[in-house]
Amino acid sequence: MIFGAHMIIYSQNAEADRAFLRDVLGFASVDAGHGWLIFALPPAEAAVHPAEANDRQEFYLMCDDLRTEVARLAEKSVACSAVEEARWGSITRIQLPGGGRIGLYQPKHALAMKRP
Repeated sequence: MIFGAHMIIYSQNAEADRAFLRDVLGFASVDAGHGWLIFALPPAEAAVHPAEANDRQEFYLMCDDLRTEVARLAEKSVACSAVEEARWGSITRIQLPGGGRIGLYQPKHALAMKRP
């Protein structure tokens, strides 16, 4: 029986990105050994989009009020891209300390997941 999902963010500075997830975003974690943190995430959903190539994944966090969340992150000196409006939601990208980016969006579509 499938009971959950495990996502991986590859990083050139994994230690800094782990600290960001723990200290800035406030995600709870467990130490899987030698400081290797595994983070609890909010409820999740998955979508499959058509593409010309395989092996491309994206990671997005979701929120109820994107502008408020961007302002909260700015107070913690977190850089976000300009907010883009799309048919399916309002989106920004968060610059991670390790150099990568993750998405943050306020969905306009129906949600598949059950919210707490």
